[in-house]
Amino acid sequence: MLRLKCPHCGERDHSEFAYGGDAGVKMPAIDNEDFEAWYQAVFIRKNPRGRHLEYWHHVQGCREWLKVERDTMTHEIFSVAAAREVEEGAQ
Repeated sequence: MLRLKCPHCGERDHSEFAYGGDAGVKMPAIDNEDFEAWYQAVFIRKNPRGRHLEYWHHVQGCREWLKVERDTMTHEIFSVAAAREVEEGAQ
């Protein structure tokens, strides 16, 4: 069982959250009409083993999107942060 520490609600069971996908994928611009770029971004993915960045949505809590660093083998959680704050800081 996973326990995620939401920055707003505190530690919660993973059943309150929905997995939102790989946070390391760079999606093409919304107006990009290149089929191959969209095909690669949507359908061609790695299946990482070890530390990995993921999006999780706190559906039954604050409804915040979170960026979680998790080990895909052991399910150890290394960090949890609000995705919008992490991505605003990266710009």
